[in-house]
Amino acid sequence: MSIGEKGICVRILEKEFRVACPKSQEQALRDAAQYLDKQMKLIRQSGRVIGIERIAVMAALNIANELLSLKNTAFEPDEAFSERLKVLQDKIDNVLAREHTPRETVVSERVLKEFEVVEELEETV
Repeated sequence: MSIGEKGICVRILEKEFRVACPKSQEQALRDAAQYLDKQMKLIRQSGRVIGIERIAVMAALNIANELLSLKNTAFEPDEAFSERLKVLQDKIDNVLAREHTPRETVVSERVLKEFEVVEELEETV
């Protein structure tokens, strides 16, 4: 695969294809072409599918199936995951609540002691 003047040249099943692509997407295109090439080679090696067009269609169907499976599972956390997340959020809230209360109390006590010291000094002066 090489960068040409009018796009990127990718090689899939021993055939080269020139594809227009923005600079920011070049690596993603190379990765996609490499993945497609690998999938098509696996289908061709199985010996069950003959012809480049049929191999391409089978690879496209397999990849589309992978994509749809990922889309369906990636964005729908199961009930156990949601419950675990809630437990963790509750634990975080409890720790934060415990941490803030003593710290505020300690600061308040120090401030009061300092005022008492200042008052005592004023009385002696």
